[in-house]
Amino acid sequence: MRIFAAVGGLFMLVSSALALDAEGTIKNVDTDKLTITLENGETYRLPGEMDVTAVETGMSVILAYREVDNGVRQITDMLLPE
Repeated sequence: MRIFAAVGGLFMLVSSALALDAEGTIKNVDTDKLTITLENGETYRLPGEMDVTAVETGMSVILAYREVDNGVRQITDMLLPE
């Protein structure tokens, strides 16, 4: 079973046409900047309300995100393993 971290549910419904997705293994978690970096080198910003302790290095994730200011990839939804 997987834990589904619903982040910004209403926003996701409104902007689902703009959502992009990615998947991979977490290489780095930066709790100060609230970002994760996947093994492919791409960095994604976590939502401020997310419990950062739920994500760990080596974890496989599936992300939905949108690009915001200056190409920052803001996570809007995340599927984590249990």
